[in-house]
Amino acid sequence: MSADVFGASSVKVAVEVVRTPGSGSSVADAPGARWCDLWLYDDLEWVFPAAMAAVGPLREVEASTPVAYDDMLPGCYDQAARLADMDANHVDAAICFPNTLTRFCGQTFYETPDKDLGLACVKAYNDWMVEEWCDPSIGINIPLCIIPLWDVELAGKEIQRNAARGVRAVCFSELPTRLDLPSIHTGYWDPMFATCAETGTTVCMHVGSSSTDPFSSEDAPKGVGGMVGFNNSMASLGDYLFSGKMAQFPKLKIAYSEGQIGWIPYALERADTVWDKHDAWQKSKARIPEPPSSYYYGRIYGCFTADHHGLHSLAEVGPNNICFEVDYPHTDTTWPNSKAYAEKMLADFDEKVAYDVLRGNAIRMLELDRS
Repeated sequence: MSADVFGASSVKVAVEVVRTPGSGSSVADAPGARWCDLWLYDDLEWVFPAAMAAVGPLREVEASTPVAYDDMLPGCYDQAARLADMDANHVDAAICFPNTLTRFCGQTFYETPDKDLGLACVKAYNDWMVEEWCDPSIGINIPLCIIPLWDVELAGKEIQRNAARGVRAVCFSELPTRLDLPSIHTGYWDPMFATCAETGTTVCMHVGSSSTDPFSSEDAPKGVGGMVGFNNSMASLGDYLFSGKMAQFPKLKIAYSEGQIGWIPYALERADTVWDKHDAWQKSKARIPEPPSSYYYGRIYGCFTADHHGLHSLAEVGPNNICFEVDYPHTDTTWPNSKAYAEKMLADFDEKVAYDVLRGNAIRMLELDRS
């Protein structure tokens, strides 16, 4: 119904939203099919599923059900309503990942055959993010931008363009090879990492940003995937700890969103054990002169919604390495009760720890001015 997406006239013909009957997880003309909103981009038709707006009226709706914007809580798409929902939930500021048509690190624009169109959409999305979604919010919405994944030089230029206007966070894939992109071990992404380190831009990797989810078998109940969703984050952490990239780029910062944190202490312990005892045949010390865990503290951030075990392992997980998130508007969200949830969660900790977990670490990670 509207082609005015991302606020960029150059892509108005390329992207639009239409109202259509939907059934199951797809468009349908069957009698009784509910109306849903369908994104059209190039040759792609993307049906909006209830899981992408699982707060308010859609809380109990099956995740794959096609829905329309009229079905959603307005805070899922309207900036003023989002700010009101954040205020009611005692949230001072938040970064917002792309998660509808765009997907968690801009995979959609990477997958289109027309790369000129893809680049125009990447820039248009970032302009909308900075100038419309975030700028009028006076620092409440914190900009998180995407890159043209298919060209590392263009990616570096886009990071620099956005950093020049205050952006300190960029989306990336936790496991780029799952997207048929080079691994971080090849050196291909080094120019991007150098640009991020130089500009203070944190590389943010959301669960699912590899377009794959861990699972045990094709017929496993969906709860299995929900339980082990952190596995890709753990594999990615192994990549960064053993690749030598954290040593190569001493100012590089990375963050894992919605990966939770309880697994991190053992992952670090195991990484150090492997580095120490397996070096005769793995030759890790030639790339990383210090134990892998030494590159974690203060530079790699774990972001969590609910993790009692992780919080009670602060000495190992790092009190300066974790950030609380409310997961609005998805199914793990603590909205609209995040304040009460956080108070109960941190009842056993002193004010300094509570401040850092809820606020201070995010300010340092994103280099925010909160003076």
